[in-house]
Amino acid sequence: MRGWRVKFVFILIVYFAGFATAIYTLAPVPQNNVSRHPSLVAKLTGHESRTNSQEFVKSFNTGIHKCIDFGKDAAWHTAKFIKQKIDQRQLRTDR
Repeated sequence: MRGWRVKFVFILIVYFAGFATAIYTLAPVPQNNVSRHPSLVAKLTGHESRTNSQEFVKSFNTGIHKCIDFGKDAAWHTAKFIKQKIDQRQLRTDR
């Protein structure tokens, strides 16, 4: 019984750590830090930043869809494998 609780807490910690990292990464930068780097300010206010963010969104979207597809395939193969094992055990017990 204890094993699944530990795994569940670990998964929650990893999930919220990832969520906190995403918030930290996407949080706006304070103006006083950006003003020290004029080239950075030009990049952030220009068309280049919008293009980069659009490319990032497309890349992220593609990656998420690949992960979802992989998860679906893994779940399908796992379900198929478990069904085979259950059928094998039922054949053994029927004999």
